[in-house]
Amino acid sequence: MRLVQATAFVVSGAMVAGCGAGYRPVITPTSPSGPASQPASLVAVVSAPSSTTPGVATIIDYSGDTIMATAPIGPGPTSFTIDQTGSNGYTVNSDGTLTNFPVTATLQQKNVEYTTLPATAKVLNLFSPSAGLYAADLSGDVVDVLGGFPATFKLAIPVAATPLTVIGPSSIGQRNYVISQGFSDSTGVACNVAPRTTAALGEADAIETASNTVSARIPLGKCPVYGVQSPDGRRLFVLNRGDDTITVIDSENNTLNDRCPPPTGCTNQAGQQYFSHPRLPLSTSAGLGGAGVPAIAGPVYAEYNAKTSQMVVSDYDGNAINVIDVSLDIYGNDSPTFGTTYTIPVGTNPASVTVLNDGSRAYTANQADGTVSIVDLTSHTLTKTLPVNGHPRTVASTQNSLYGKVYAASPDSPYLTILRTDQDIIDANVLVQGNIVDVRVTTQDANKGNVTVVSRKPGYGQPCNLPPNVLAPASATCSRMPIP
Repeated sequence: MRLVQATAFVVSGAMVAGCGAGYRPVITPTSPSGPASQPASLVAVVSAPSSTTPGVATIIDYSGDTIMATAPIGPGPTSFTIDQTGSNGYTVNSDGTLTNFPVTATLQQKNVEYTTLPATAKVLNLFSPSAGLYAADLSGDVVDVLGGFPATFKLAIPVAATPLTVIGPSSIGQRNYVISQGFSDSTGVACNVAPRTTAALGEADAIETASNTVSARIPLGKCPVYGVQSPDGRRLFVLNRGDDTITVIDSENNTLNDRCPPPTGCTNQAGQQYFSHPRLPLSTSAGLGGAGVPAIAGPVYAEYNAKTSQMVVSDYDGNAINVIDVSLDIYGNDSPTFGTTYTIPVGTNPASVTVLNDGSRAYTANQADGTVSIVDLTSHTLTKTLPVNGHPRTVASTQNSLYGKVYAASPDSPYLTILRTDQDIIDANVLVQGNIVDVRVTTQDANKGNVTVVSRKPGYGQPCNLPPNVLAPASATCSRMPIP
């Protein structure tokens, strides 16, 4: 009994002593600092085991270079794009169907949906801004407009002969532009085979998004093959492979950018003289810098870097890239340095180029020699060349505050080559099912989550694997590699 009482007394005393009688320090834990978080970015790869069996959509995560999901899609996919939000992917297939699938790490076959294009359609390229889908269609020289998800056909808009691609400012503009080559070509590859022998000039047809009507027809150079829209929607740049030029369109005013040409020019609100530039030359001409400037260029692809207001152009026929100042002044006019160009030799036949979001480096897919060239955009010098799988024709990049990655894809290889940009080394080779048709990333700037909408079937603008539903003459030398 005494033992029980003593124990109770001790417990009671402890309770009294603990009621604010002593100092109790407050400890606030601090989280240790570490490296920046990795970007929430996914890589979407479309591959084709053969031209008749179902293609495969593969989703790879940025941080671990790991395949997160795969799903079968339509047979023999020939063209692939994702929308401006990085959320949905679309492919045109050899059986005339259109595949719709969400770009997500949880992708399953049940998420893949299909719609049909017009029965006679020969679609070369897809363009998907934040809403809607546009398809450049050789059949009848039209642009097919689709809406909803899955995307369904709404109407066809007649445009100039041989529409190749559709370009626009994604969600901020009132119009998109259809790039057509201006002469009848049922295959869509004549400008790949002999771009300099074509006499016809191309055309850019402005499509008003509110009415789906053509509001302007703007002349281009010979064999236009691709276009780039500035993020602010003020300028459109069209690459003319046939005459080594870039046509500049004032997309705000929906005209050729020639309202104030040299030597007279115009005067801005501050009383300063300025000039407009309707066309930028890329071959041997005034303003080019660097050693070994080629006599021809053959531009086929470009990217616009918003951080530096520069456009980087891949010159397939000149084995070089052009770095062009396309900055504007505070009034929205061409700046005094607009058009200043540097030319940097790279590998053989650079089919495409990608620029890191910070504007520090560019990476080219050199199709003929199976390499990726790395160019310092500050010093305008080639810093490294890395061998990759197959003969690459597409490169895409993702970057955050820590480091970025570059993805190189080849139409004659089932391996996606992944480069780390902090050391510019090959990080991994990821095996997918079948040779790769194309690759896209869901974000190029992990801090902002922006996506560059790429409307280009790899190969239209450079030697290509022809899609089964677009026949080429037997004499055409469009492909370095046979169709699987």
